[in-house]
Amino acid sequence: QVQLVESGGGSVQAGGSLRLSCAASGDTRRTYAWAWFRQVPGKQREGVASIYTSFGSTYYSDSVKGRFTISRDSRGLYLQMNSLKTEDTGIYYCAAAKYAIVNPSAELEYDYWGQGTQVTVSS
Repeated sequence: QVQLVESGGGSVQAGGSLRLSCAASGDTRRTYAWAWFRQVPGKQREGVASIYTSFGSTYYSDSVKGRFTISRDSRGLYLQMNSLKTEDTGIYYCAAAKYAIVNPSAELEYDYWGQGTQVTVSS
């Protein structure tokens, strides 16, 4: 089992930056990939960034590419968000997959989830 707890959310003006953290505990060695998702009311969770545990390779959605950076160390997962836009507003969740995944942006690929942290970007 892996437990995930997000932090670092908050309110920021457009153009600003935030850094999200996801503290991980439990058997984190038995993970294949990690990801950040975001959700706005009335919509499904959207995968914005992911990183593979062994290879370190990353994936970004087109909407955040060039602005967000995902990283990971032994303590957890991080998301550096720069040049924030109002459309980045949402609840951000970190997630981890136990097994090999095919689609890094698909919610169903991930087995462990945090409780989420709110990010609000105002104009």
